Order: sequence, then C-alpha cells, then structure tokens
Amino acid sequence: MKKRLNIALVAHDHRKADMVDWAKFNATYLSRHHLVCTGTTGGLIRDMFKQAGIEADIECMQSGPMGGDAEIAAKVVRNEIDLAVFLIDDLNPQPHEADIQMLLRQCRLHNVPIACNRISADLMISSSLWDDPDYKPMAQSYIRFDRK
Repeated sequence: MKKRLNIALVAHDHRKADMVDWAKFNATYLSRHHLVCTGTTGGLIRDMFKQAGIEADIECMQSGPMGGDAEIAAKVVRNEIDLAVFLIDDLNPQPHEADIQMLLRQCRLHNVPIACNRISADLMISSSLWDDPDYKPMAQSYIRFDRK
C-alpha cells in the first residue's frame, strides 16, 4: 500500500479532548503522515504538536457544522483520504447530522477504513498492511447475490 497516508481526524466537541490525547499518544506515527482535520480539531492538534515540538503536516478544513465534514467527505470521494478517525459524540444531538452521516457513508462506499473510537483507531494505524507493498484492498462490490 502506501508509506505516507492521508489521515482524516474529526472529533465532536465532547470528544475533542479525547482526540487530542489520542493524537498526542500517537504523535510519532501521525507526524509522518498528512493529517486532514475539521477546523477546531485540527487547530487543537496543531497546538498540541507545536507545544511538544513536533513538526506535522496538518490541513484544516472548516469546522464540522460549517461544512468541514462535507469537505472531508468530498476528499474521500476523490480518493484523497486513506483512513479516517471520527470520534463521535453519541450522547448529544448534532446540528449537522446529515453531514456526519454523509461522511460515514462515503467512507463505507469508497472502502476507506473509519475508526469511531480509540481502540479501533489504534488497531487501524498499527496494522502491518499499511507497509505491505503486496496488499491491495479489494474494491467494493455491489453486485446482488441471488441464492438459487
């Protein structure tokens, strides 16, 4: 696959501290990749990296409610995202729920792995498949299976 990934990082307000803590724990790994973040989340991660003296390639979109989730979904459609980490606040309603669902759907449709909690994010970034030049993910198939 690839050595340098395009990783989307998105976190709702009540999950931002968790995302920053996760990014800090994985800073060495993340700093080797291009990070695409929604606005506020990206700013927080950029500040944390700066305070830690870590150079990182961070691209910030708009904040989620202002279209950042949709901007990242568009990058998924254009094959510009390899992995997404989206820490969702499942306990509070979100005013931009349609954009959230669109991003999740586009990741599923375009075969982009998406982690919605820390353990799945840790498992995904630690997979040896990212470094395996022979691994080629199978394309999504939407052929109806009829039992006969």
